[in-house]
Amino acid sequence: MATGSDHGLKRIVWKRIQDTIITDCRNSEVWKILILDPFTTKLLSSCCKMSDLMSEKITNCPDDLFNKMRQACGKHIRVCKEINISFMPQEAQVFTCDNPGAFRSIYSPKSQDKTKTLETLAGQLVTLCATLDEYPGIRYKKDGNMENAKLLAELVDRKLDTHYQLDDSGKKKEKTQAQLLIVDRGFDPVTPILHELTYQAMAYDLIDIENDTYKYKARDGLEKQALLNEDDMLWVKLRHQHIAEVSAQIPKMVKEISASKKQPDGKITISNLAQMMKKMPAFRKQMTEKTIHLQLAEDCMKHFANNVEKLCKAEQDLAVGADVDGLKVKDPMRTLLPVLLNPYSKHDKIRAVLLYIFSLNGTTEENLNKLIEHVKIEGEPEYIQNWKELGVPIIITPSFFSRKPNRRERSQEERYSLSRWIPTIKDVMEDVVENKLDTKEWPHQSECPAAWNGSGAVSARQKHRASTQDDRRTGSRLIIFVIGGISFSEMRCAYEVTRAMKTCEVIIGSSHILTPTVLLDDIKALSKGPMESFTLEVETKA
Repeated sequence: MATGSDHGLKRIVWKRIQDTIITDCRNSEVWKILILDPFTTKLLSSCCKMSDLMSEKITNCPDDLFNKMRQACGKHIRVCKEINISFMPQEAQVFTCDNPGAFRSIYSPKSQDKTKTLETLAGQLVTLCATLDEYPGIRYKKDGNMENAKLLAELVDRKLDTHYQLDDSGKKKEKTQAQLLIVDRGFDPVTPILHELTYQAMAYDLIDIENDTYKYKARDGLEKQALLNEDDMLWVKLRHQHIAEVSAQIPKMVKEISASKKQPDGKITISNLAQMMKKMPAFRKQMTEKTIHLQLAEDCMKHFANNVEKLCKAEQDLAVGADVDGLKVKDPMRTLLPVLLNPYSKHDKIRAVLLYIFSLNGTTEENLNKLIEHVKIEGEPEYIQNWKELGVPIIITPSFFSRKPNRRERSQEERYSLSRWIPTIKDVMEDVVENKLDTKEWPHQSECPAAWNGSGAVSARQKHRASTQDDRRTGSRLIIFVIGGISFSEMRCAYEVTRAMKTCEVIIGSSHILTPTVLLDDIKALSKGPMESFTLEVETKA
């Protein structure tokens, strides 16, 4: 029997597909075919392998057969079942709506389809909740500059209510012990701009990885490629670790597995030869994985040694607002200046300038013009100026008032001086689980049972139970949706909080996943006209 992926969201989606569609076909011994559109093909590929489908007697359809079916398939369809999944399970605890274009639709001042895009995202979030069998309470980050989070929260709440009123059982589903938080990208502009030194975030920032495919030159001189996904268990183990730990571990692993192949006394008997042959496929797979990650880690470390190490020192001081000794950065310009005077790339300088501006909650127009001149982007100042479209202050005005969020004290958690910044969303995740989230800053669009109501109150039917935080949140889910893209650092936080809290699973998602380069290019493109709707029209007609 096909098992699909064993990883969180992917496993859940694959089981839903099996239960809804494939189970009915198992009684038949004839081979079946699946007819898929581009999105469904991507969805299925994300949560199962061809071998999983083959084991269910599902195979590819030859072109000539497909053409015959297309001409007269209607009369031969016996059963039609709908499976309501319109999100992409990216990782065990990460999902996307597979819609990078949503960024421009939502934030561009010239956009004509912002509401339509938010409607689409809301529908996709409803299918996520339905797949997880959750009817969550909904909260959003209140922000005076942007209303995106509030509008999306309203849309999701309305669509969820409609979805569960039409439940097959005929009964309206009650709210579950889950909570959905909606936040706008402008809530934390720092995290997706910083140079990160954990393995996955660093690799996607510094190495040219497209569609999760890492291309590299092997030690034998041949060009090779590897897929960085959850079928690679070594990748799953290493991806959230600091590059210093990864660089130390992989060579040891290679030595250990090489040593395990040798016999202690140097003798080869029929018995141990048979054992070695039996282990060869597994041995080759392990060696291949370790070799890939040895190469990838080395590639990351080359960038680190060339310029990233020096950049990280300035970036961390600007982001945290203090140096490695905890002394407050009194003059951020002194921190920024060495970056501007060194021959770093344009994007690296833009990132440092943005962190400087974020640290001040905006700067004067005169100072901004000087910074743009220093970075030599006079012809493309949109890289910096367009952050205002996300509600991030770039030019400060006398009437402007901004309050930075209170951050958790984490000095005891610091292990690396160049990795002191913690994504703001991690504070939010922990505050939600501990019922400490401020209801003024995070209003309820709809509430779930009292265990999550933000005040720590326990309903009457729960009063006989122990009232500790752990007891009240047992088995609950926290779903976070970031409008405008999520970074790999924020994805990592979902796993870290789940592991630390143990009794609450955190799932995070967005329209798409960001790298710093992708985000900067998206920001710059906000000045362009609305995106063409041609692709959408073609897909709709098809």
